[in-house]
Amino acid sequence: MTIAERLRLPLPRRRPAAAPLWRAARRVGKTHAFRLAGLYFAVFVLSVLGVLFFVYWMSADFVERQTEATLDAEITGLAEQYAQGGISALVQIVAARSQGNPGDSMIYLVTTQDGRPLAGNITNWPAGAAVKPGPLSFTIETQVKGHEQTHPARGALIVIPDGYRLLVGRDISDAATFRERVKMTLIWSGLLALAAGLAGGAVMGRNMLRRVEQVNRTAERVVAGNLSDRVPLRGSGDEFDQLAGNLNGMLDQIERLMTGMREVTDNVAHDLKTPLARLRARLELALLGGADPAGQSAAIRAAIDEADRMLATFNALLGIAEAEAGAHRDHTAPLDLADVVRSAAELYEPVAEERGFALRFDGASGVRIRGDRNLLSQAIANLIDNALKYGASEGNGGNEIRLSVLAGEGKAMLVVSDHGPGIPEGEREAVFDRFVRLEPSRSTPGNGLGLSLVRAVAHLHGGAVALFDNDPGLKVRLTFPVAAGTS
Repeated sequence: MTIAERLRLPLPRRRPAAAPLWRAARRVGKTHAFRLAGLYFAVFVLSVLGVLFFVYWMSADFVERQTEATLDAEITGLAEQYAQGGISALVQIVAARSQGNPGDSMIYLVTTQDGRPLAGNITNWPAGAAVKPGPLSFTIETQVKGHEQTHPARGALIVIPDGYRLLVGRDISDAATFRERVKMTLIWSGLLALAAGLAGGAVMGRNMLRRVEQVNRTAERVVAGNLSDRVPLRGSGDEFDQLAGNLNGMLDQIERLMTGMREVTDNVAHDLKTPLARLRARLELALLGGADPAGQSAAIRAAIDEADRMLATFNALLGIAEAEAGAHRDHTAPLDLADVVRSAAELYEPVAEERGFALRFDGASGVRIRGDRNLLSQAIANLIDNALKYGASEGNGGNEIRLSVLAGEGKAMLVVSDHGPGIPEGEREAVFDRFVRLEPSRSTPGNGLGLSLVRAVAHLHGGAVALFDNDPGLKVRLTFPVAAGTS
C-alpha cells in the first residue's frame, strides 16, 4: 500500500474528551460529600444575602430618616419666623438662607398664589412637581463645574394664608450616590463572600471525599486479600479518625481470627496426622492377626483408645469454639466459686496422691459469681491436670499444688500454683493458642488445648486469665466479676 493510499484511509474516530469529564462530574454529583457541600453553600448564600439586604435596608432607611428630619427642622424654623413677622419676615429669612453656603443642599422658594417667585434659590417652580400641599418628589437643574446636571430632590409644599406658597426641599443626589455606593459595595462583598463560600464548600467536599476514598481503597485492598492493610489516621481526633480507628480495630480482629483459623487448620492437620496413621496401622494389625485372637483384641483396644483421644481433641476444639461464641451464656446462674473449686479438688485428690502431689485448697465460701458450673469445672480440671503433668518440683520442696479462692475490689480470683519448672515469660501468651505445647518431644499425653479452653471460659464469664512466676513454679490466676448483690 502506497503512502498516498494510506493518507486516504479514514482516520479513527476519537471519543469526545467531554465524555469522561461528564461521567466524573456525575460520579462526584452522586456523592454525599458533594450534596453536603451543596447544602452548605446554599445555606451560606442565603445567610450572606440576608445580611447584605439587612445592611442595605438599614443604610437606606437611615438616609431617608435623616432627610426627613432635616426637612422637618427647616419647616418648623420657617413656621416660627412666619408666626413672628408674617410674610415679610418669611421672605427675608428665605432670601437670607438662599444666599448662604452655595454647597448647601437645601432648596427654598416662596411664591404668590399665581406662582410668581418672591424669594428662594430656584427661579421657577420645579417641572413635574404637583402644586398641592404635602410631600413632593421632583428634580432640579444644577450647575456643577460649568455643566448642567439634573438632581433628584425631595421636599414639602406649605400653603400660607392669603394664597402664598412655601416650598422647602433638599437635594438628595448625595444620598442617592451614597445608597448606590453602599449597594455596589454590598454586591461586590456578596460576590466575594459567595466565591469564598463556594471555594470553602469545594475544599470541604474534597477533603471529605478524600477521607472516604481512603476507607474505600483500604476496603478494596482487604477484600483483595491484604488483611494487614489499615485505614490511615491523621491524628486530628475527628469523626473520620474515630471511624478509621474502629475500622482498624475490626480489621485487626478479623486478621487475628483468620490467622487463628489458618493456624488451627495447620495444627489440626499436623496433630491428627500421626494419630490417624497409628489408628490405621493398628487396624491393619487387627485385620492381619486373625489367627491370634488376643493380639487382635489388643490391637482393636489400642485403636479404640486412639479414636477416643482423637474424639477428645475434637470435643475440646468444639468446646473452645462454643465458649468463644458465647453459646453457653444463657446457662449461667449465681454460684459459689469456692464450692466449684473444692469439688474439683476433691475429685482430683486421689489422682494427685497417686502421682506424689499434695493438693491443697484455701478459700472460704461466699465468693459468688455468675457462671456455667460445667464450663468452670472443666477449666479448673484443665488447670489441675496441667499442674499434675508439669508441676513436679525439681528440688526438695515437695510436689504441692495449691488452689486459692480470693475476693476483693469487686473481683473474684482463683489462683492455681505449683512448684514445677514454670513457663518462660516470653512464652506465657503463646501457650494460650491452640495446639501449643512447650514440650519438644510431645511425649506427655495431651493435645495443647487445655489453656485455650481456660481462656475461652474466662472470657465467656467476663473475666481474664494471666500467668505469673511462682518462684519457683507457675501461678495461674483467673479473675471473674463478682455477682450483683455480693461484695
